[in-house]
Amino acid sequence: MNFGTAITTGFQKYSEFTGRASRSEFWWFNLFVVLVSLGASALWDVLGWLWFLAIIVPYLAVGVRRLRDAGFAWQLIFVGLAPVIGTVVMIVLWTQPSKVDSAA
Repeated sequence: MNFGTAITTGFQKYSEFTGRASRSEFWWFNLFVVLVSLGASALWDVLGWLWFLAIIVPYLAVGVRRLRDAGFAWQLIFVGLAPVIGTVVMIVLWTQPSKVDSAA
């Protein structure tokens, strides 16, 4: 998946917590979120906060779909709430390769 497709898919599946997200989809969407966050915050702090509020649901949705694709339970997203260690754990889990369903 390329950069533009990942962004489009991320917003089309705005609040879809079911399904799967490939590593490329997740990381391209993540890059987009970070770049826009930096730009918005550089322009105006309030704009940065508004962007954060607008993007939190799709960011969580793509994160949950990525965890599911890697074969982990979606509840692990709550580990990311722990300050430093949670972030490191989530990055490691999000980088794991996709797991093939045994039923498929």
